[in-house]
Formats: sequence, C-alpha cells, structure tokens
Amino acid sequence: MVKLGGVLVCLLIVAVDVGAGILGIQAEIAQNKVMHLRVLVFECKEPSKDAFKLGLAAAALLGVAHVLANLLGGCMCVCSQDQTQRDSPTRQLSTACYIFSWVIVAVGLSMLVIGTMSNNKSRASCGFSHHHFLSIGGILCFVHGLFSVAYYVSATAAISE
Repeated sequence: MVKLGGVLVCLLIVAVDVGAGILGIQAEIAQNKVMHLRVLVFECKEPSKDAFKLGLAAAALLGVAHVLANLLGGCMCVCSQDQTQRDSPTRQLSTACYIFSWVIVAVGLSMLVIGTMSNNKSRASCGFSHHHFLSIGGILCFVHGLFSVAYYVSATAAISE
C-alpha cells in the first residue's frame, strides 16, 4: 500500500508539472498570434489576454507542484558540508535533487512571470523583445517534474534507511 501511495504522489507531481509546462507553451503560442512589429531587438506588440491567463495558470501550477513535492517529500536539512559528506549516497542524492529543484523552480517561475507580465493589459508599449520566456518556462516545468520526482523518491528512501 505504501508503494502505491508513493506512485500516486509521483504521478500527481508529474501531472501538475506537465500541465504547467503545456500551459506555458500554449501561452507562448497565444502570444505569437498577436500582431507585433519588430525592428532588431525592439518590439511593439499588443498584449495577449489568452497568453496572460495561460502564463499565470502555468506559474501557479509550477508553484503548486513545487510545494507538493517539498511537503510530501519532507524538508531536507542541509546543515554543513561535513555532515553532507558523511551522509549516505541516497541522502546526498536527495539533497542534490532538492537544491536543483529549487534552482529550476526559481528560474522557471521567473521566466513565466516575465513572459506573463509582458502580456499584461497595461503594457501595450514598445521595448526590448521578450521572446520565448513563456516556452522556456514551460520546458523548465518538465525538468522540474523530473527533479521533483527524483527528490521525492530519494527523500522517502533516505527516511526509510
């Protein structure tokens, strides 16, 4: 029964991350459908309401997936380098996946927020182009899913040791 619960948790985390990734890529597609004028690195475009909504939903789902993975996997304490070197390989893997998942969620969420805010209603102006922020954020959602599942599996294995 415990193994079935672990599989369900992993599937839930992956499903939420995949949903966030798909929404991020769909937001990029919706953003590219609006009319825009581009000269070198400057761009004038109308904001896309659909891209804004999809980007906001993708960012929210990425945050939910990260919270789920950290709460269900348990918080790992990275206290000192000496203690980390003495830990078991499973716990070291868990710590590495934990750190990578935090880095990926920080970069991915930043990309999604930048792409989403460029489609805000009040930003119908010209400036530097913000290309592919939504799609890069969406791809990072998939990568976050991989590291979150690896973290969950290694953290639960480290706890049972």
